[in-house]
Amino acid sequence: MTNDVLIFAEQRSDQLNPVVLQCVTPARELAGKTGGQVVAVVIGSGIEATTQAVAGHVDRVLTISDARLEHYTATHYRTALRQAVEKIDPRFLLMPASFMGRDVSPRVAVACGAGLATDVVELTLGDDNALSARRPIYNGKAFGRVTFAADRLAIASIRGNAYATAEPGGAGATESLAFAPADGDDALRCSEVAKTGGEVLDVTEADIIVSGGRSLKSEENFQILYALAEKLGAAVGASRAACDAGYQPHSRQVGLTGKTVTPKLYIACGISGAIQHLAGMRGSKVIVAINTDPEAPMCKVADYVINDDLFNVVPALTEAC
Repeated sequence: MTNDVLIFAEQRSDQLNPVVLQCVTPARELAGKTGGQVVAVVIGSGIEATTQAVAGHVDRVLTISDARLEHYTATHYRTALRQAVEKIDPRFLLMPASFMGRDVSPRVAVACGAGLATDVVELTLGDDNALSARRPIYNGKAFGRVTFAADRLAIASIRGNAYATAEPGGAGATESLAFAPADGDDALRCSEVAKTGGEVLDVTEADIIVSGGRSLKSEENFQILYALAEKLGAAVGASRAACDAGYQPHSRQVGLTGKTVTPKLYIACGISGAIQHLAGMRGSKVIVAINTDPEAPMCKVADYVINDDLFNVVPALTEAC
């Protein structure tokens, strides 16, 4: 086993997941302490832009390009990642805690006989050279710590915005590895990916989210949030109640049963703060609550509270931007 840190450079349609460059930050820290290198593996087909985007941040890039890897499937990507692990023989494997990361990481852990910690917000290397991972538990109400055995591969999926995006720096020498699917991998195939929501920014990709609840009362009223989001360069989110009422598609739902987000700024407009919603956004760096009820649970966790009607506050904020 080498002391290298392998990063799964997740991409879709040759667009690098921004969390990958956030994974580089702890990877550099670990490599600096162990004397290893930071190596990124890019998997897919037609991955030139992704390879170029990550190459300037790491020491080496390993590419696995094949037509069967054009669209993500758990079986093919599991096998490709296992091949990358066998090639690099790293001590650590880091990846975004995205839908793809959550799906493929346990499969890779089983295939490689590795330890796994998901949704990690902090990594530390102890004096005994064992890796320790801090991760939220009980819907974000507490934190648990996972310690890996020092003699086996440690896999960690990193929560978005837990670390700052790494500055460019690295040789980025590129090498390729031929893809060899395992028996049964072709049983699961993806022929097409249909994107919903048009060109509107997805909540999992945004640094700022303007989110609305059932208090918006209609899909039309959500347009005031879209107007503010456009001024801020933000994404629009919604509570489960708003999505269930048909005000927004469920692709915009934030919460335990929707999408977990950790933006730099989360503006909750008319959201009371049910426990499942709080679980999905509690990790936001700064939370602003706009609510007429100062006793609402959202106001209890918010950094700033505007105790007023959202229909007065949101247009005023938009005009002020």
